[in-house]
Amino acid sequence: MNAQIEALTDTDPLRDSALYFNRELGQLDFNFRVLAQAQDPQVPLLERLRYLCISCTNLDEFFEIRAGTMRHAQDLGLAAGPDGLSPATVLARIHDRAAELVQAQYECWNQVLRPALGEAGVRVLARDAWTDPQTQWLRQYFQDEIMPVLSPLGLDPAHPFPKILNKSLNIVVVLKGKDAFGREGHLAIVRAPRSLPRIIQIPEEVSGGKHDFVFLSAVLSAFVDELFPGMQVKGAYQFRVTRNSELLVDEEEVDNIALALRDELVGRGYLRAVRLEIAEQCPDDIVRPLLENFDLTENAVYRINGPVNLNRVIQVYDLVQRPELKFPLFQQRVLPGVESMFDKIADGDVLLHHPFDAFTPVLEVIRQAAEDPNVLAIKQTLYRTGKDSSIVEHLVQAARNGKDVTVVVELRARFDEEANLGLADRLQEAGVQVVYGVVGYKTHAKMLLIVRREGRKLRRYVHLGTGNYHSGTARGYTDFGLITADPDIGNDVHLIFQQLSGLAPLIKLKRLLQSPFTLHAGVLKRIDRETRHAKAGKPARIIAKMNALNEPQVIRALYQASQAGVQIDLIVRGACTLRPGVAGISDNIRVRSIVGRFLEHHRVYWFANDGAPDLFCSSADWLERNLLRRVETGFPVLDPDLAARVFDEALVNYLADNVNAWQLDSDGDYKRVVPEENAAPHSAQARLLAKICG
Repeated sequence: MNAQIEALTDTDPLRDSALYFNRELGQLDFNFRVLAQAQDPQVPLLERLRYLCISCTNLDEFFEIRAGTMRHAQDLGLAAGPDGLSPATVLARIHDRAAELVQAQYECWNQVLRPALGEAGVRVLARDAWTDPQTQWLRQYFQDEIMPVLSPLGLDPAHPFPKILNKSLNIVVVLKGKDAFGREGHLAIVRAPRSLPRIIQIPEEVSGGKHDFVFLSAVLSAFVDELFPGMQVKGAYQFRVTRNSELLVDEEEVDNIALALRDELVGRGYLRAVRLEIAEQCPDDIVRPLLENFDLTENAVYRINGPVNLNRVIQVYDLVQRPELKFPLFQQRVLPGVESMFDKIADGDVLLHHPFDAFTPVLEVIRQAAEDPNVLAIKQTLYRTGKDSSIVEHLVQAARNGKDVTVVVELRARFDEEANLGLADRLQEAGVQVVYGVVGYKTHAKMLLIVRREGRKLRRYVHLGTGNYHSGTARGYTDFGLITADPDIGNDVHLIFQQLSGLAPLIKLKRLLQSPFTLHAGVLKRIDRETRHAKAGKPARIIAKMNALNEPQVIRALYQASQAGVQIDLIVRGACTLRPGVAGISDNIRVRSIVGRFLEHHRVYWFANDGAPDLFCSSADWLERNLLRRVETGFPVLDPDLAARVFDEALVNYLADNVNAWQLDSDGDYKRVVPEENAAPHSAQARLLAKICG
């Protein structure tokens, strides 16, 4: 069998590794497009600062997850993926490309944004720019607020190198002289507790400026000598280590996944190191032992011309109330006064396009369900909710009101594991039945089901979404939500909840596609249908919007469709491993990425189907994990008017964007789309703001 597979691989030209980009490198390159927003003078200044911080935070997460996973793959000797690159090769290219990104980030900060902010009256002061009054105030601040919580550690045989927490701020100090015990000083480590603010605002009466700030790292470096009286500080260099943060819980081998995750979370901050950031001027004889201590190679060190935790300057965005330096506020569209959400939904499906439409109808339907005596049961999936979620409050109240409430809490939602463990505890204490999903499959589907008695019958009301049940992200992410009382959709969602809370019986759905069972096959089937239509001489087209694309079978199906003449437009925000524009293979495929004010997050698949279009919204990207290793849903928008809205607002509109769009070429480079001569600028997000928010 293996020989047959190898022979097929050798003979199938669509499996050629040259036709596939690398996902990790594609994800890394997305941050250059984010950084371009920070470099764009047309973007308001504080928003440019925010984009810079987003690119830095994204890079942190990339190293914690993607680079960490790739190093793990290298250790295990795993084979190359469809792109033919070994894990070792990918890691080397990651470090090379990340070095370019880091250099661009700090050039943007040092040469562009910091000076521009200063001219606008928002000063982030470097040490060499401090005035005498500022220095005096900062010294006193250090003595009163910082020094009492520091615990400097001299390195000697009795004090080995300490454990360094993931992404924590540290100073390595080079000392000369003897301490009180007569010990020769050499090196010391000063760790900044996370309780200390990373950005310090100097009072206006001291500094003379209303918005004057300094980094904690600058203050620590300036006054670190006060921690070592009687000794001479020869150098102080800030550093930060990034560690693999992917939790590896063998769900098949544990009796209780919640307890296992709690144990794993304790040690997450001290997993294997993947990157070292250190001050640019730090001598090599200090860097080498650090690399040795963290078991890192030379290319994993990044010498930084500025603060190692640059993303912390995002606090300035929040502290400075200067509306003229930010995007204009907008008023989200709200449903007109609705006394009963159930009456509204019974009259017809409700489509919400966030953030242009407010998230309040979703909150309101849950609130009304919690209070309505005719509501018998509520079932919901929760992946990310945010702190102090009103949804959780409503679910707790519903349980206290005697309703049967079942919540599928995904404990493995990355970086929200601890919050979700607390959420699960809170719900269980209120009498909610909490389910942790299916072993081996993250529950990523966004579903709400309400069962209500109406006369002698029970009626199901459903909300399905492309985004999370998180009020905060609903204000910053583009997503669709559908609220419907369609009986077929309601029954499908009911069956999926039964599957999640029971022993996963095989189910047959009428309207929904579901991973890991029918969504992957359903996408392939519809791509193949377009291929057959094209071969029969019929018009054939596919338009799909998502966050990322890497599933090899889907890509090969798209190549085959392109070869048959199907016109394919893909709007992929992040990594896309499909190579467009290859003659004879993908010359009918176009790939674009949109980076704008809001994070593009909705997933929409549209297939022309010979004049009877198929349109699905989904929680799933066309990634291997989403289509094959997660619980996801793809849901149709059955109302023709609402389906037309989705098609126009999320597909046609975004294909027309010539302001925030980037086109992927066959070499893997993204080129910014610019308006053609005499063409008016078209921003998809701006159009939606004007159309929906007025």
